[in-house]
Amino acid sequence: MSATESSIDIARVAAQAASGKLANDIVAIDVSERLAITDVFLIASASNERQVNAIVDGIEEELAKKNLKPVRREGRSEGRWVLLDYANVVVHVQHEEDRVFYALERLWKDCPAIDLQIENAEAAAPAAPAVPDAE
Repeated sequence: MSATESSIDIARVAAQAASGKLANDIVAIDVSERLAITDVFLIASASNERQVNAIVDGIEEELAKKNLKPVRREGRSEGRWVLLDYANVVVHVQHEEDRVFYALERLWKDCPAIDLQIENAEAAAPAAPAVPDAE
């Protein structure tokens, strides 16, 4: 069983909202095969606490337009790692340092990635490392 279309749609709306607030490295992971409690983990990061909170606000605003409210919210006061639980989609917005440290993508590497179809593709994919020209 894989993530439902409605879960994927929610993740895409949240990802687009995060991208609009300049989130970095936005990825979605289909965890439905491994977890019975949710379908999708959406992960995004920012370089500072203020930006983390702005991204969270943007996601909540966009999903509220679809009459969706998180059933649980954690970490807002610290602004380092905010978790928004929308039941079938769990959004993790992390400070870049915390994202590297906790490495959620590595923990769930055996789960398939979801194509988020973000209009600003630069936010959705990590920058490719510079490769020096071979001479």
